[in-house]
Amino acid sequence: MLGWISFLLLLMAAAILALMPDVQGLRQLIRATARTSLVLFVLAFTASAQWRLWPGAWSRWLRTHRRQIGLSMAVSHAIHAAAITGFAWMAPVDFMAQTNPGSLATGGLAYAFIALMAATSFDRTAAWLGPRAWRGLHWAGMYYLWISFLVAFGKRLPQSGGYALPLMVLAAALALRLWPAARSRRAG
Repeated sequence: MLGWISFLLLLMAAAILALMPDVQGLRQLIRATARTSLVLFVLAFTASAQWRLWPGAWSRWLRTHRRQIGLSMAVSHAIHAAAITGFAWMAPVDFMAQTNPGSLATGGLAYAFIALMAATSFDRTAAWLGPRAWRGLHWAGMYYLWISFLVAFGKRLPQSGGYALPLMVLAAALALRLWPAARSRRAG
């Protein structure tokens, strides 16, 4: 599954850049991968909660495959990082006008979490890290990424009302993750 999703993500990136082989193509690719990363993140972020609240075929499948979905989000965000790097290289003045040092630092930390979480998503590296450290890393990383998505889409909301939908999805994902029934079943 990871291979297929990665193939589709690369195909999407190639199609966007073939249609718009300039800075506008990179901007479009940044937007597209932000959205695909969001969808994949939300699915992985809420997989256990969905399984606890609504046991069934879909939630069991989602919970079973959350590792591949999370790794697919890492692939999507790697393409996103490559597009941002390309945009910064091709249009440095525009890039610097749309970002600030704080965004670079917080974005860099998000990519560090993504890389560490992806690297420790395999049995051998997870065992090397240990269950307590693994849980701490993945818990901190998931919530840091959730906040990063929230801030990234939130600061664009004044520019376009279209960013309201991703913000609602993020709010729903957090509510689902923290829903009392999901938390009480986890404790029991």
